[in-house]
Amino acid sequence: MSVVVRRLFSRRTLAYVGATTLGVAGGGYYYLNSGPPYPASVLETRRPPPPWTPPSRQAMLDALENSGTHPDSEQFDLLIVGGGATGAGVAVDAASRGLRVALVERGDFSSGTSSKSTKLVHGGVRYLQKAVMELDYEQYKLVCEALHERKIFLHTAPYLSHMLPIMLPIYKYWQVPYYWAGCKLYDLLAGKENMESSYLMSKGKALEIFPMLKREGLVGAVVYYDGQHNDARMNVALIMTAVKLGATVANYCGVTGLHKNADGKLIGAKVRDQLTGREFDVRAKGIINATGPYADTLLKLNSPDHKPIFRPSSGIHITLPAYYAPSQMGLLDPATSDGRVIFFLPWEGGVVAGTTDTPTKVNAENEEVTANEDEVNWVLDEVRRYLSRDIRVRRGDVLSAWAGLRPLIATRSEGGTEGLVRNHLVRVEESGLVTIAGGKWTTYRAMAEDAVNTAVEVFGLQDKVNGPCHTEELRLVGSDGWSPTMFIGLIQRASETIPQLFGLDTDVATQLSDNYGDRAWTVCALAQPTGEQWPLHGVLLSPNYPYLEAEVLYATRHEYACTAVDVLARRTRLAFVNAQAALSALPRVIEIMSEELGWDRARQRQEFERGVKFLQSMGLPPNILSNNEGNGTLSWATWAKKGFLCIVGMHPPAVPTIQAVKGIPQQFSRAKFEPGEIESLKVVFDRYAVVADEDTGLPEGSLVDDDKRLRKDQIKDVLREFAKEWPGSGYERFRDADYRYVLTETGLEDREDVGFDEFVEVCENLKDVSLIPVAPRKVKVERRGIPVEKSGGGV
Repeated sequence: MSVVVRRLFSRRTLAYVGATTLGVAGGGYYYLNSGPPYPASVLETRRPPPPWTPPSRQAMLDALENSGTHPDSEQFDLLIVGGGATGAGVAVDAASRGLRVALVERGDFSSGTSSKSTKLVHGGVRYLQKAVMELDYEQYKLVCEALHERKIFLHTAPYLSHMLPIMLPIYKYWQVPYYWAGCKLYDLLAGKENMESSYLMSKGKALEIFPMLKREGLVGAVVYYDGQHNDARMNVALIMTAVKLGATVANYCGVTGLHKNADGKLIGAKVRDQLTGREFDVRAKGIINATGPYADTLLKLNSPDHKPIFRPSSGIHITLPAYYAPSQMGLLDPATSDGRVIFFLPWEGGVVAGTTDTPTKVNAENEEVTANEDEVNWVLDEVRRYLSRDIRVRRGDVLSAWAGLRPLIATRSEGGTEGLVRNHLVRVEESGLVTIAGGKWTTYRAMAEDAVNTAVEVFGLQDKVNGPCHTEELRLVGSDGWSPTMFIGLIQRASETIPQLFGLDTDVATQLSDNYGDRAWTVCALAQPTGEQWPLHGVLLSPNYPYLEAEVLYATRHEYACTAVDVLARRTRLAFVNAQAALSALPRVIEIMSEELGWDRARQRQEFERGVKFLQSMGLPPNILSNNEGNGTLSWATWAKKGFLCIVGMHPPAVPTIQAVKGIPQQFSRAKFEPGEIESLKVVFDRYAVVADEDTGLPEGSLVDDDKRLRKDQIKDVLREFAKEWPGSGYERFRDADYRYVLTETGLEDREDVGFDEFVEVCENLKDVSLIPVAPRKVKVERRGIPVEKSGGGV
């Protein structure tokens, strides 16, 4: 006994116990403090920060023009062409180093790729898979860089980005250790910058957290963490941060020419104001090309002999109603039917699903890229594969659908986009033009740092900068006074302009806090009383979404919104969340902006036409207005007539009223039978059906009086004949995949015939599932499988 006691209390045993205790305590402390906490507010008081009004767009244009007329005193150090994520990031970096910076963008800020991403801030678990399986060191470096940038991203703009758990459902037992080990390696590479540790989840727990998941064959799930953000709002925050640091920026200003000195070096550019048509020169010591997928266009302008170095591809996303996924859990399907990868993520009150990969061409006219119907249907087919059969996945549930361009760097002269990667490059031309391209949203800051470092060296700006890059610690506009509970203050507190409390709806206050940060106080100061008992302030743009009319005023006065589309798509995100709701809000947005900017009737009508055209690129059917000739208000023929009367001074044309636009029938809603349609279906059914009796051998039990049955293989023929008699009834363009899905859902896949009641059920479900816009027939596009190196987070 004494021997046992001596061994238990020996110095070696006590040392082991002490070391183990310290190890467990240290591990526990690390675990309890793991994850990137939100940075604390730098304000010492809970009072709202003072409002800040940036210089007007006209003041920006004047400063740009002065650089051309007074180059000795007003010349810029850098002229950045492109106002997307990369260009805005370069402007922030350069301005923070003390350089005199100008930025011009042909369209609106983030009007291209930067507003059409998958909304992820990610390292790339699929990049990691490629690095391990193919021993690809470049992919490994890309993952490490992205994980580092992910942490910085979430700390420099905490109100615009947040952690998001993402589930990988597992349907084969051997995949459990495979996916678990991969996610743990992902955590390990992130090191101290990891968000939360990934973990394994049982089948029951997975279905509890994600009840929409298909349960047949499910064995469990692995959950890992990545980041999510509001991409267009992030882009605007970068632009406004650059402005606050002293940068001169202007949207809707395109470069039409480049100026060179006698040595062939760039000294400036000719810029055209797209809104007025006025052209002027901008002088700068150096020019940075940050135009993303359009980089070859500027390179061609610099050198007519330039050969393209980019091979863009398009990827589509769709937005579905919120009931398709939990509000706090995303999903990654790593093995779709054709080897692609699809994300399924809650965002802004909806669910974003995507993406695809299609080689495409960039047009110089900056036209909107549209989502192809085949691609939309492919995404829906994949959603049906991994969601429960209790959920009817319907084409009518697609609230919006958009396509974006990936600026992929070509590694060879021929071939498709499937072999191209997401790395970035910095390229310097003989003229001194610096091009930064490639990459993804997560690494925009590192890309900007590389570009500015190169520009400082190439253009000899070493004496101009005040130090090295410090954007890792630079918090964006709106971050200083923000905290996760700031939305409560928007409900409870008042301001100098509104002495009584704001009294906002909780969803509205949360949306403002998450998208504007501490600038939400300024937005609230513009909010109008509702006239209701609660909420007290905040008139909504759309009754089902928490966007305010006050945001239209704020975007116009403080964020350089110049068109109605700027507001609906990129200052608020209503067009991305629900295109039909955005169409309903369009007249009111035009009305508010007209009062603020003094638009005449011609400009209002132009804004409406542009808005409708843009929303058609977001999933609205192209003939949405021509289908409503009957109401007289939206008829193009009516508008033409009013335009003629306006010319002769008799009748001014007007933008359609809000009530008229809201009267447009929902194009992608639940299908309902029109009056008389069921009776007409019965007539066509009777032409093909036969009476069920003992001689025919057909089963009995129909609910129809004459007891007729229709062979299942004749259903499609009956529907196509009916579609000829009832154009627009919804049976014109249904796919075989939709037909098979409906038969399976209704339990008729093994039946040889159906009665009229079952036939009507098939018709109802088919219309509900496959209701799509009737668009002009187009050539079917080539669709590529997304390779691993491009599958980790959208365009």
